[in-house]
Formats: sequence, structure tokens, C-alpha cells
Amino acid sequence: MNRKFSTSELEGYLDEALPAEQMTRVEEALRADPALLDELAVINGRRDAGVHSLGDVWRRGRLSCPSREQLGSHLLGVLPEETADYVTFHLERIGCRYCAANLTDLRSQHAESDSSAIVRREKYFHSSAGYLKSSGR
Repeated sequence: MNRKFSTSELEGYLDEALPAEQMTRVEEALRADPALLDELAVINGRRDAGVHSLGDVWRRGRLSCPSREQLGSHLLGVLPEETADYVTFHLERIGCRYCAANLTDLRSQHAESDSSAIVRREKYFHSSAGYLKSSGR
């Protein structure tokens, strides 16, 4: 089944900014439809020529994406409610893969810092064990 995609969807495909399922649908359609592939080439050629719409600038600059600091605050649950609602909408409804990857990275850094802190405490304890006095003396 060949489905017509909007210019916006094809631009999102070029920017790798669509949800994974939609990227897959576009990819499959491009493989099956030479006319759609030609349309994508025209869009890409227009971009290479320097013709950009406001929407292009907005998407490429990721102006609607929350900052990494906001994503970290969201992870910690300390954002104001309105901002937290937007970040949740952006991640879950819009399905921004860039922000989802950023959030995954922040989660892994947070997990690493927790485990690093435990290791560091153990090293401090073992290195200072000889300096501790026994309470039985």
C-alpha cells in the first residue's frame, strides 16, 4: 500500500525527527515508490540550494525541544507543573527521539553517578579503617 506523505513528513524523515514507526513507514514507501523518492530528492535539493521556510528553521533548530537542563529537572521531578506537562507532552505525544535519547543519557549518567558514589564511599571507608578507634578501648 503506497501512501502519500506530506512535505512536512518527508522533511521530518530527512531530519530523522519522526517517531520510529513513522520513519519505518516512510522508508518502506520510498523503497516501493520511485515517484516518492523523486519528491524526496526535490525537497533535499531545495534544502541544498539554501531555500528554507520558517518551519525548516524551527525544526532544524529544535526550537520546541526542552533544554537538557529542563530534561534533567524533569527527571528529578522539580519542574513547575506547566513546564513538566509540556515536557511530558513533547516526549510522549510528539515522540521527539532527540529528547528521548537525551533523557535516556541523563538517566544513565544519574545511575552511573549513584554507583560511583557507592564505590567512592567504600574506598574512603577502607582507606580510613585503620584510623578509626575501636569503641571497646
